[in-house]
Amino acid sequence: MLKKTLHTAPLDKISQVTHQFDEAKKYDLTEPTGDFFYDPWKLKKEFEGTDWEDIWRSLPIDSGQARVIVLESGTCYFQHADIDDRFHLNLRGDEAYLIDLENEIMHKCNLDGIWYEMDAGRLHSAASFGKHNRAQLVVRKLLTKNKLTNPIEILVSGSGETLRYDFDNTLSIWLNKANKSKIITDFTFVSPSSVQFKIEEQYINYLKLVLPNNFKITT
Repeated sequence: MLKKTLHTAPLDKISQVTHQFDEAKKYDLTEPTGDFFYDPWKLKKEFEGTDWEDIWRSLPIDSGQARVIVLESGTCYFQHADIDDRFHLNLRGDEAYLIDLENEIMHKCNLDGIWYEMDAGRLHSAASFGKHNRAQLVVRKLLTKNKLTNPIEILVSGSGETLRYDFDNTLSIWLNKANKSKIITDFTFVSPSSVQFKIEEQYINYLKLVLPNNFKITT
């Protein structure tokens, strides 16, 4: 689920910025230049020429949204998967872990300055057990603009109190693999309860097999 890249961020720069996100759960460093999932994001002007720019540029790859995400000590996330993979840089946390729930493996988050590439298509969570909050710089990998042979545009919509949980634990897994298998493209959020994308027509039935009962497909 998690593997080291060859890219590293300067630890002295990280030490200079950790105090800036004590009060925030999420801290956006970037802004979109076009499509949310497919076009590279750029650094916000207020961070140009700062330590944040040096940290952000230490990952020399066209990438998506970059956020500092803080997890309070004694808490964890609901299990979930994501359509887009991520890059992770540990900023703080003495006993913090990324948890691969499919393989029952805990990855400790060390302050080592190394950028890690994460397969977010597996069910996972994160937990913070120590005296210091866990903080990570999380950068979305851009989705691939795939060229389809027999594309059909579909709308997937759902309802119910567990809508987001159901989506993240079933459809997100499938969509992550479908993007990598080059059978979907032009993915977008339409509303909090629906997404739209193009799919190779012959794969719609495979999608229906994983579709929760509270979701439907409209063509």
